Amino acid sequence: MSLPFSTQMKYWGIAAAIFFAVLWLLGNVILPFVVGAAIAYFLDPVADRLQKMGLSRALSVTVIAVLTVITFTVVALLVIPTLTSQATALVESAPELSRKLQDFVTEHFPAVWDSGSTVRKSLTGIGDAIKERGGQMLETVLVSVSSLINLLVLFVIVPVVAVYLLYDWDRLVARVDDLLPREHAPTIRQLAREIDKSLSGFIRGMGTVCLILGTYYAVSLMLAGLQFGLVVGAAAGLLTFIPYVGALVGGALAIGLALYQFWGDWLSIGIVAAIFAFGQVIEGNFLTPRLVGSSVGLHPVWLIFALSVFGALFGFVGMLVAVPVAAALGVIARYGTAVYKESQLYLGTTPDQDPR
Repeated sequence: MSLPFSTQMKYWGIAAAIFFAVLWLLGNVILPFVVGAAIAYFLDPVADRLQKMGLSRALSVTVIAVLTVITFTVVALLVIPTLTSQATALVESAPELSRKLQDFVTEHFPAVWDSGSTVRKSLTGIGDAIKERGGQMLETVLVSVSSLINLLVLFVIVPVVAVYLLYDWDRLVARVDDLLPREHAPTIRQLAREIDKSLSGFIRGMGTVCLILGTYYAVSLMLAGLQFGLVVGAAAGLLTFIPYVGALVGGALAIGLALYQFWGDWLSIGIVAAIFAFGQVIEGNFLTPRLVGSSVGLHPVWLIFALSVFGALFGFVGMLVAVPVAAALGVIARYGTAVYKESQLYLGTTPDQDPR
């Protein structure tokens, strides 16, 4: 005999409350396990592909771990120092950029730069704030990041957790499937498949798109001679997972820096603008359709809302789980809508009546 609907909802509500309570109370503690699980989920298809090629699961995980360590070492030695130095230089040069902007506005738009204008007061205030607190702000950010993702978590716990979960991923999925309530197991499996499809399409697909575009922007801007090309390219690539935001933010920052650096050299400024225009063309016409597809089911507004809410409530860990939770809620909402449209509440009929 099935449990009453109210009882089932009570149990599922308790499970959801426990989940959010754990996030709230143990956010920093479970951070390495959440990151490790995300890495294992991301790499599981690669391990499955290697198994189909004839390798054992253990050997597949070993190959992935070795390649990951080599890649991380190369990035740490070649990219991170340059990225850090450029970010620091960008903050230190911000007062000079502000002064150049003031001179430009004064020369070309004197009426706007009147002594009592709001524009002048705003720009002056921004310049003074950056001059006084720019370095301190960058140092605070770096210290906060270091305290959040410390060396122990980054170099020891996360890789170990990721390797163990990747090795046992299929068995863990089978164990969870065995614990599903038998009455609802088929429905839960179907919803889980749709959630996995949505997540795999977004996380793996958009992760690859972000990596490709970030590399393209960074390399292209550096070849174009832009002083902070690596920082701008990395930021634009990182923000690409939110449609148009990466190109808008990165393009505005790059073109602004190009105007400051190449003023009068319109060819160089045009090259910087063309880099982002071409990036949008290849993203919209080739990368996103091929790597992400049209069946992701994560609307940009819903994604931004989930990131904002979970980030505000649960911090950095909340932002990590925001995407999978948003995908799960989206699938459940679509399933609930389909069930509602087949119900008597929507149709307004009893089962033996013709809805027409």
